[in-house]
Amino acid sequence: MKLVAPLRAFGRGDLALAGGKGANLGELIRNGFPVPDGFVVTTDAYDPEHAEVSDELRQEIAAAYAELGGGAVAVRSSATAEDLPGAAFAGQQDTYLNVIGEDALVDAVRRCWASLWNERAVAYRDRLAIDHAGVRIAVVVQRMVEAETAGVMFTANPVTGHRGQLVVDAGSGLGEAVVSGLVTPDHYVLGPSGEVAACTPGRREVVIRGAAGGGVTREKGAGTESEPLPGAVLRELAGLGTAVAAHFGRPQDIEWTYAGGEVSLVQARPMTALPPPPLGRLNPMRRKLGSVLIEYVPVRPYPIDMSTWLPYGPAGLMAQVTEYFGLHGAFEGFLREEDGVVYRMVPPAPRPSPRVLTAPFRLAAKARRYDPARWTDDPRFQAFLGRTRELAALDLGALPWPELARVPRMALDAVQPVAGLRIDYLPASGLALLRLLLAVKLLGRGRLFSALIAGGRTRTADANHALEELAEEARLTGALDGERLPAAFETKLQAFLAEYGHRETATPLLLTPPTWADAPETVLDLVRLLAAEPPAPAAAGQDALDRLLTHPLLRGRRGRARIAGWVRAARDGVAFREDSHFYFTLPLPVLRRSLVEMGRRLRDAGVLDAPQDVFHLRLEELERIEDGAGIGAVAGRELRARVTARSARREELAGVRLIDPRAVFPAREMGDALVVGAPASAGTATGPVKIIRDPSEFGRLDGGDVLVCPYTNPSWTPLFQRAAAVVVDAGGSASHAAIVAREYGIPAVMGTGDGTSVLTDGRLVTVDGDAGRVTAAAP
Repeated sequence: MKLVAPLRAFGRGDLALAGGKGANLGELIRNGFPVPDGFVVTTDAYDPEHAEVSDELRQEIAAAYAELGGGAVAVRSSATAEDLPGAAFAGQQDTYLNVIGEDALVDAVRRCWASLWNERAVAYRDRLAIDHAGVRIAVVVQRMVEAETAGVMFTANPVTGHRGQLVVDAGSGLGEAVVSGLVTPDHYVLGPSGEVAACTPGRREVVIRGAAGGGVTREKGAGTESEPLPGAVLRELAGLGTAVAAHFGRPQDIEWTYAGGEVSLVQARPMTALPPPPLGRLNPMRRKLGSVLIEYVPVRPYPIDMSTWLPYGPAGLMAQVTEYFGLHGAFEGFLREEDGVVYRMVPPAPRPSPRVLTAPFRLAAKARRYDPARWTDDPRFQAFLGRTRELAALDLGALPWPELARVPRMALDAVQPVAGLRIDYLPASGLALLRLLLAVKLLGRGRLFSALIAGGRTRTADANHALEELAEEARLTGALDGERLPAAFETKLQAFLAEYGHRETATPLLLTPPTWADAPETVLDLVRLLAAEPPAPAAAGQDALDRLLTHPLLRGRRGRARIAGWVRAARDGVAFREDSHFYFTLPLPVLRRSLVEMGRRLRDAGVLDAPQDVFHLRLEELERIEDGAGIGAVAGRELRARVTARSARREELAGVRLIDPRAVFPAREMGDALVVGAPASAGTATGPVKIIRDPSEFGRLDGGDVLVCPYTNPSWTPLFQRAAAVVVDAGGSASHAAIVAREYGIPAVMGTGDGTSVLTDGRLVTVDGDAGRVTAAAP
């Protein structure tokens, strides 16, 4: 192909030659959309070492310019990394409007080339981990439209994510004033047919127009409301926008002009950072599942999560359990992917099957046969432990690639017997808790229920006690005061990590967040926190039982023995829930380490930049590699391109929530409250807010702070020994945070939806755990 070619010669498959902008505009022209005619100076013409326009290229540009009719043109950069899903590059390279004459045009092409290396473009590529050496640039030259009105159109609502709305911003003169933010534009929200759902007039602070001899002028606008666009123009824009989005198969960010009664499109690229579509009204069951999922998926999963631990780990196991008892789809399909990246959470809508009719009989049979107090004696559990120990003993670094590539599946296979254990032992656990709850309510002692079930021993409690022992040693010996840990303390820390290091830091549903063993600094932060002062005692379960046994109806020996037995059974049920979670995540470290080892070898082979980049790949993609060290050049480039694209898409979505919490936690009556949520642990406490967003911030909490966080899991529970109260965006009264808060006797409010965004560090607040309210407190 020539160094210069007509714009209509290109289509969406010509990104490498015409850049993103040129390929998209050529595609639109080919399909009959109103796009000003023009040509492309292709990437083959770009010489990154010299960035000079050769005589041959100048002649081709001059010929194309003459064929276009000369006169004023718009010259726009079109890089090969532009306008991709996840990397719009909006405004990163230069555009020159109203360029007149051959010399001015050649100079504008040269400056477009140079803009590939301006500071903002380089920084943008660095942020998205896009290889500078692999980026090329074309230049699009189009006949200039001297617009009366111009602007931008989004074919989906960029704020709400609503796919049935178009948003149009318009300003007088050339669209540059709107695009660059120099003017407050007229703002329209349109329906699919162009009907106006909302309109906010602009102020015309600046009007940009073409100058007679070339270039543009900025005129001070009237500063008053502008005339609205005619309804016919809005309808035409809506029709064009809808058609362009349908053609490209995704919402588009479109620049448009209006002149002489005609609408033209001068740019179209995929919308970036677009929120998921609104969920609409959820029924109570979906809201309940949503509150659980928001707590358990606090970060965006990677492709490797979606193909390993999510479908086969705790979520997949619970899907098998609910399926067994006749409920389809309770924990499946709740995360949606686009461009290989998770972009949306949709609470599932479980469907009962005929098996649900026989579920009560199967529940009763399981409850009679399987005692949660003896679940660790089950041969299936013992076999699971043995298999896990075998996997943990593997020297992953010494394994040849084919054997290493089998380890992830082996780890996932090791977890599968867990579903059977859950199916068998959960019925007795649940029935024991229900029986005790009904008993204490009938006795008028319902407030004792939480304390009664808190008295059992669990592996979570064991881990917390072990942390307290480390903290006590640090407090007495000053082990954490120096730059290096003393040998004796280091030995005890390693013993702790050997026993509890497989615990998750963020969530048990994903493998990509580090475990305690992967991030020992998280453990040390907890130890420092606990070492600051002696721990507060947890609420005593035995005290609650003693108070219950004073009830007049429990004076007889038989009644007292029966109720004490029910309390033990309920505690055994809680312990099964906690301890099964503790043990069933044992394969997680070897799964994570095997994948990171594969990533390390791919890095050494030049395919990845860092071992953790392997998280952007799916397990089946890794399994197709025959030899990580000897991967072919073509396959290596394909993998690298996939990782780069998914990484850019993930970075684009960094500020976009998987789900709007307001869909799950409906608005409540606020009154004078700053934040409201579900009452989860009784009591009232006052203290300064301390927002802890993830485990890396554990060390920021001080004794007496009100802990405000987006989510919790068992690894957060040591913080509760120091917090005055707990306020959590997600979760409910049955979540780990609520249970542990009740154990420690501190107030808790769950499922606020917005506590971490409304409250601020240091603000003095009062938390009412009985009413589920957080109010401002007087200093």
